[in-house]
Amino acid sequence: MGRNRVVVYPDWCKGCGICAAFCPKKVFAVGLDGKAQVVNEEACVNCGFCEPHCPDFAVMVIPENDVPETPEPAPTEAKEETL
Repeated sequence: MGRNRVVVYPDWCKGCGICAAFCPKKVFAVGLDGKAQVVNEEACVNCGFCEPHCPDFAVMVIPENDVPETPEPAPTEAKEETL
C-alpha cells in the first residue's frame, strides 16, 4: 500500500466533493478553488470508490503494481539525414 498514484484532472472536476466526502482514507480534499485535490496519496488503499462515483470522470487511481519503480527514460529518435 501507499504506492498508488492518484490523479485528479482539475479541468474536468466540477467540485462536487464526492471523492473527499466518501474516501475512507481521506486522500482527497476540496481546495480553495472548489475542486478536488489529492492531499494524502500515500494513504490510498485502492478501494476503488472514487473512480466510478466521480460524475465528471476526473479521478483516476493507478494501482500499486502498475506504478513503475523508477520513471522510464523517454525514447530518443535518431534523425536520418537524406542526401
